[in-house]
Amino acid sequence: MEALSARELIDLYYGDECGVSPEAYIPYGWQFADEEVFIPSAKGKTMNCFGLISRNNQCRYMITTRTIDTTCILQHLDELSLQIKKPTVVVLDNARVHTSCKFKEQLPIWQKRNLFVFYLPAYCPHLNLAETLWRKLKYEWLRPEDYLKVDDLYYAVNLALAAVGKTLKIQFSDFKNSLT
Repeated sequence: MEALSARELIDLYYGDECGVSPEAYIPYGWQFADEEVFIPSAKGKTMNCFGLISRNNQCRYMITTRTIDTTCILQHLDELSLQIKKPTVVVLDNARVHTSCKFKEQLPIWQKRNLFVFYLPAYCPHLNLAETLWRKLKYEWLRPEDYLKVDDLYYAVNLALAAVGKTLKIQFSDFKNSLT
């Protein structure tokens, strides 16, 4: 699929969900014994994102405070299926929202529209480029002050995702070079 995408015969997107909480997540830190260290954060609802990203930084996303369920993803992929110009493959993990009966019922309809879903093997998040998108968003593109107010965080997440492919780019490894 990567080779077909590199030759521009298909569009290839990697999709996944993530949550962004106004309570900042810091896995560890260092401080002196007499030093008080804290990171201010707001309380509030988690923002949930569903995103699709291509190796050349084409990004399609949605942000909501609701739970990302099968219906949300169906709506997003259905909209995509009506806009594509050439065969398009979306790579997803095996999360229940991607493998539900309701989701699988939609597959034949999308295939008629040239949208195909490819499932990654179980326990292989490292194969999903969307994981890199979420890591960059949370640990590089969002600033500590973005977490102070829920509205600011929502705005910052939306601003960052809208800038992907324009002013924010992810340098994915070149697929051709990884085969040699």
